[in-house]
Amino acid sequence: MEEFFKVGVITSTHGVRGEVKVYPTTDDPRRFKRLKEVLLDTGKERLPLEIEGVKFFKQFVILKFKGIDNINDVEKYRQKELYVPRKNAVRLSRDEYFVADLMGLRVIDEADAEVGILEEVMETGANDVYVIRMTDGKELLLPAIKQCVLEVNVEDGFVRVHIMDGLLD
Repeated sequence: MEEFFKVGVITSTHGVRGEVKVYPTTDDPRRFKRLKEVLLDTGKERLPLEIEGVKFFKQFVILKFKGIDNINDVEKYRQKELYVPRKNAVRLSRDEYFVADLMGLRVIDEADAEVGILEEVMETGANDVYVIRMTDGKELLLPAIKQCVLEVNVEDGFVRVHIMDGLLD
């Protein structure tokens, strides 16, 4: 399981006082209000940055980090990713999973036959869709609904599914 979760990517600076514009990669950008610290992946290391201020602008989050007070100090962090450790991740409800934990899980059917590997989770308006690379190399798009996803077992590394009629056509 992933130890860290990506919560955003710094897209640009914002103003001249060291603020950055962040494209959130979390499904709830308001979570930044509750975060005290993020880890900045510089490519060489993960730097802990204390969050001093949070604002929202369109689809972006504007962050101010403690000790970074001008545009020159933050310019070098453009296009860098922000992470949080698993312990600081959002609490999940029952039957909710982190997408990062689902990636690469084996997919089996009701009879325990191997279907393939879960490669991607697409977010749609109504429900997520699991992109499964089947054992024959084909791709299966499976809606992540109770009728199709029977069991998710992250610890044992599998998802048990029911493939409804017509999904393989």
